[in-house]
Amino acid sequence: MSNIDGIKTIENIVDIIARTCHEANRAFCQSLGDDSQKPWSEAPEWQRESARNGVVFHLNGEHGPQESHENWLEEKRAQGWKYGPVKDPEAKEHPCFLPYSELPAEQKAKDYIFRAIVHARGKRDC
Repeated sequence: MSNIDGIKTIENIVDIIARTCHEANRAFCQSLGDDSQKPWSEAPEWQRESARNGVVFHLNGEHGPQESHENWLEEKRAQGWKYGPVKDPEAKEHPCFLPYSELPAEQKAKDYIFRAIVHARGKRDC
């Protein structure tokens, strides 16, 4: 980990929090029977960057789970993603490419978990 005189840089902190969020999401997905998520070290860069962007979004304001999802949706839309019944990175399709109000409860839970981790770690590490 890069440090400046022994102090963690903001990029390091964001990366640590993003990794924690990713791994928590991966574990939650596994609890639902979805084993498609790879560990952080094996996740594609676009997925890690998306997690980092989510962390920065939450560190820069007081945003709820719905805003978190809308921010993610906006990012994906800008990258050409669309709705698809199954997550397919090659086709840029995702089953959560829906308005927050249309997400199933277990998908909404991911936004609550992500937000909680960022706020818990961010207040401690920043």
